[in-house]
Amino acid sequence: MTKIAIIGGSGLENPAILKNATELSIETPYGATTSDFKCGEINGKEVVILSRHGRKHTIPPTQINNRANIWAIREIGCTHIVATTACGSLRQEIGRGDFVALDQFIDFTRHRAITFFESFEPHHMKHTPMADPFDEYLRSKIIETAGELGIKLFQKGTVVTIEGPRFSTRAESNMFRLWGADVINMSTAPEAILANELGIPYAAIAMSTDYDCWKTDEAPVTWGDVLKVFNENVSHVIDLLIHTIGKI
Repeated sequence: MTKIAIIGGSGLENPAILKNATELSIETPYGATTSDFKCGEINGKEVVILSRHGRKHTIPPTQINNRANIWAIREIGCTHIVATTACGSLRQEIGRGDFVALDQFIDFTRHRAITFFESFEPHHMKHTPMADPFDEYLRSKIIETAGELGIKLFQKGTVVTIEGPRFSTRAESNMFRLWGADVINMSTAPEAILANELGIPYAAIAMSTDYDCWKTDEAPVTWGDVLKVFNENVSHVIDLLIHTIGKI
């Protein structure tokens, strides 16, 4: 049976969206998850929602317990993960409020726990393939749904995930552009890596909120800029999630 985990979840706490809502707390070998799970139904599908940074956004990127989050998602029987994330655009054509169905990542984090394999059994190494880290079936449903809803969405995009919580220097921002990254955030790569290690199909919907700091014709990004654009477009995130979930 399909059971979908949403990581991010801003706006989905509305009881009119999540039917038959309950709360669930899960203990894990890796410590506490970043929030309890909200459990219920969306479009007839069983759904759990996890707040990546905590319900009041109190957990900085480096302190997100990704291993606990992903382990718990598998433990409660989720078959798919759909994540949402705000991001900075590294391309002129990806404007504020535009969406990207991510298909690749560059991991530029430094201090995250990004594997469940802390040791190997003799002659049983674990090297998880990561050539295509985002599930193509989930991506196709996101792309299809965005088209039906008339939401502007780029069908491919490479995200570079940085450590944070600081934003990039201008030199870093330009380097990431040279590397081929299209958008930048502080969350996606560790989640995708760990989900792939546990064999859980994972996809991420990225919303562009700013231009990081590579553009010299406008001021560098601030947290206020991110919040303003995200809040202006959160209804599109919710619509895209709700209708995509109905197709999975």
